[in-house]
Amino acid sequence: MSTKSYEDLVKLASKMAIFVAATLVFTKLYAWWVSSSSAMLASTTDSILDVFASLCSFIIIRFSLSPADEEHRFGHGKAENLAALMQSSFVLGSAILLMLHGVDRIISPQEVSHSSIAIGISVLAIVLTVALISVQKYVISKTKSVAIGADSLHYQSDLLLNAGVILALVLNAYNWPQADGIFTVLVGVFLLTGAIKMIYHSIHDLMDRELAVEDLQSIKAVINSHPRANGFHELRTRQSGKMRFIQFHLELDDNLSLLQAHQISDEVEQELLKIFTDTEVFIHQDPQSVVAKELTKQVS
Repeated sequence: MSTKSYEDLVKLASKMAIFVAATLVFTKLYAWWVSSSSAMLASTTDSILDVFASLCSFIIIRFSLSPADEEHRFGHGKAENLAALMQSSFVLGSAILLMLHGVDRIISPQEVSHSSIAIGISVLAIVLTVALISVQKYVISKTKSVAIGADSLHYQSDLLLNAGVILALVLNAYNWPQADGIFTVLVGVFLLTGAIKMIYHSIHDLMDRELAVEDLQSIKAVINSHPRANGFHELRTRQSGKMRFIQFHLELDDNLSLLQAHQISDEVEQELLKIFTDTEVFIHQDPQSVVAKELTKQVS
């Protein structure tokens, strides 16, 4: 995928998330105002945080797409992980507040009015969220964007949240006023769990976690398939935004000229780039006779 296509798709998903979240904020605020539903307040709070999170994500994504410069030789891709971490923090804070509010509503339940309006707006929220998630899944399949992935995870949880609001309103209408507060607490617990997972993955990516096992297996298969490659060691991989980085020591015969060793490395690199787009490959050539010494250094 070209850099231009990557940028266009990521920006499209980010802009659409902001639009959907902003639309839902205004409609849910009205529904909460007329119904006084705690569950609807939980859903409204979540949408307000969605706006801030998606807006911050959009700004950071634009920064992450900036080309490498003198101070950031590997580009700005790690900013995507910062966007995911920021979103997680928003979700974490809202989850705690919702749980506290829900407990208060369980202890002191309040009557919910105009529940039909709140239910109708929740159905609208589900329709818009499904449309957004569909676009996000398409973008993720094409770009593997970490920030859009975190955004999509949050909006997927919104589907359950909106369905739960409808259930809570229906139960409240059948004289179970505590259902409103109980569901608010459940939403808080659900969001809290999702936030912790997002924080975990974001931190690991910022700490240069290795590529997926499937990717590592593909890399090893490509290197070993070259007829003049005797093996490899010190394989290291990481990802920063859309860019992957692969580096390793390539083991070659002692009697090869520098030009021949360079040509073999180029051939291995080109085969890797056929599988992994938006990737930088760093290959250090090692004569076979020094490999044992190199491996001994690693152990010691």
